Amino acid sequence: MVRRWVPDRRDIIWIDFDLQVGREMKSRHPMMILSPRIVNDATSIVVGLPMSTQEYNASNPFAVALHAKDGSTGYIIANQPKSFDWRLRNAKVHPWKQAPEDVFESVCEKLNRIISICSE
Repeated sequence: MVRRWVPDRRDIIWIDFDLQVGREMKSRHPMMILSPRIVNDATSIVVGLPMSTQEYNASNPFAVALHAKDGSTGYIIANQPKSFDWRLRNAKVHPWKQAPEDVFESVCEKLNRIISICSE
């Protein structure tokens, strides 16, 4: 039995960020998924963080670098959580597939410091 693709936590996907306003990301960008597969499948909604390859993010205190096997670097932007209908926005698997566990944990720590989703 072939399991159909549904984004899962730590996955990196391509997704369309349009419509946007102001300085929000626009067009098709990578996104690292925070929400678990079971929720994403049941609701068609993913919660995630946008990614950018723009070098100015190296000094962004809210960005976490992800160094890809191909030598490129992407930045996961922890202060811009988004939720999108991944099915209607035609999400696809990104070539980087999934964020390493240590990068995912670092991003979650930054996000937690911003919105305090868990008490310590």
